[in-house]
Amino acid sequence: MGNIRVLDCTLRDGGYCNQWAFGLDNTKRIVNCLSEAGIEIIECGFLTEKTPMVGTTKFSSMEEIAKILPKNREGKMFVCMINYGEYSIENLPQRVPKFVDGIRVAFHQKDAKAAVEFCRQIQERGYKAFVQPMMTMNYSEEAFWELIQAVNETKPYAFYIVDSFGVMKRKDLLRLYHTVEEKLSIDICIGYHSHNNMQLAYSNAQAFVDKGSLHERIIDSSVFGMGRGAGNLNTELFVEYLNDNFDTEYNLKPLLIIIDEILNDFYEKNRWGYSLPNYLSAKHKAHPNYASHLDAKKTLTVECMDEIFLMMAEDKKINFDKNYIEELYIKYMTRGETQESNLLDFSQRIHGRDVLIIAPGKSSLDEQEKVIAYAQEKKLLTFSVNFEYSELETDYIFLSNLRRFRELSTASYNKCIATSNIPMAEAYITVNYEELLNDAEFVRDNSSLMLIAYLMRMGVKKVYLAGLDGYSIDPTQNFVDQKMNFYAKTTRFEGMNAGLNRVLEEYAETIEIEFVTTPKYVVLKGKN
Repeated sequence: MGNIRVLDCTLRDGGYCNQWAFGLDNTKRIVNCLSEAGIEIIECGFLTEKTPMVGTTKFSSMEEIAKILPKNREGKMFVCMINYGEYSIENLPQRVPKFVDGIRVAFHQKDAKAAVEFCRQIQERGYKAFVQPMMTMNYSEEAFWELIQAVNETKPYAFYIVDSFGVMKRKDLLRLYHTVEEKLSIDICIGYHSHNNMQLAYSNAQAFVDKGSLHERIIDSSVFGMGRGAGNLNTELFVEYLNDNFDTEYNLKPLLIIIDEILNDFYEKNRWGYSLPNYLSAKHKAHPNYASHLDAKKTLTVECMDEIFLMMAEDKKINFDKNYIEELYIKYMTRGETQESNLLDFSQRIHGRDVLIIAPGKSSLDEQEKVIAYAQEKKLLTFSVNFEYSELETDYIFLSNLRRFRELSTASYNKCIATSNIPMAEAYITVNYEELLNDAEFVRDNSSLMLIAYLMRMGVKKVYLAGLDGYSIDPTQNFVDQKMNFYAKTTRFEGMNAGLNRVLEEYAETIEIEFVTTPKYVVLKGKN
């Protein structure tokens, strides 16, 4: 039986979780700990000419990668990855001992022929080449066989089965494995790279190694399963399985140190792992970024996300297209009907009035006495946004968030001004969702901004704001109800705050806006 080796890709695949910003000291420490653990192949990051990032594990040259490699390699193999098309073969130097040992080339099916040729040229420069056909399961039997034939002629170091979207069931993996085992030249290693969208990475990896083979085999994994979306096979779990079943002697302690002293901090800032959105992307065999994009909006139930995936064209699923998924999202959210039978009554009541909007930020609770005093002393019409404000019964509830709709008591339906994406026949008024959107990316359909846009259209004189605080990177500080909390990347929270500021400034040129509570991350020039 051929040997089984582990390739750890924490510094490369894990980089999707932290923009590859591990830091030089952490990067070296991870490399050293992986070596101490006995991991045979260590992937150091990407080699790319496309936005290489200083101080990260996205490198622009072999010289840069060499800086993180240990002087004593102790028989370990070090590799990097090139996404085909992101690095010119003319810029790849002849290998010398201080460089990595091998290069993994990931490519889409349309580039298969050229990518295999690229691997041949890599080998001519003295590196071991790893052929990594992304979304391997999407190949037809004929196309897969043709690829294997080309690989046999090129004689790379390894050929991979790649489950890019985490969609493979055991039967899918074993079907591909048997084909590769039978048709791949015996002197080429068989590799398996998994993702964990369906929680099958661990069991599939067991099935892969439990099968007998004359080939040497390589299993990819990452410490703590660190990887985009649902993450990868956990290195620490899989090497323990190998220790228990294949008499290997991996040392788990250095892997646990990596988790405890390095990766936990990244995990708290941007969590990865199994989730319903990541499951949905795998279920529909779509790029996981689609799930991340929809989930980040925090406006959709899982059933709604599933329906949006069903709207996708098959040829759009493979490559993430931000504009395409945004178009589908807007199309889905605007497919409901408007209902304006009470519009005249509402217009007469609100035109020329001052109103108080109560958003669900923490300040609406922390400064509740001030909120109540403003409402009563100034005789303001009051609106809560996507929630029932327990400290004061508001005149209306503005509702645009499908998740919040599920939490609302049915007794409040008849005072709701809902957007057309909300299936609420009992609403007081249902307004067109799309007409209230703004052009700021991260807050395009922010509910408070949508309400202000609607009130401007209805001729309101002045808007007082409570609880529109902006967003802290600590989610527990953002809402009156902890059930509303959500985790996001720091850059997203920053983008949301910037968007709120910009759109409020624009709206303030048309309507007078004043904060009642103290906003923490939103500022209007010349306002409190």
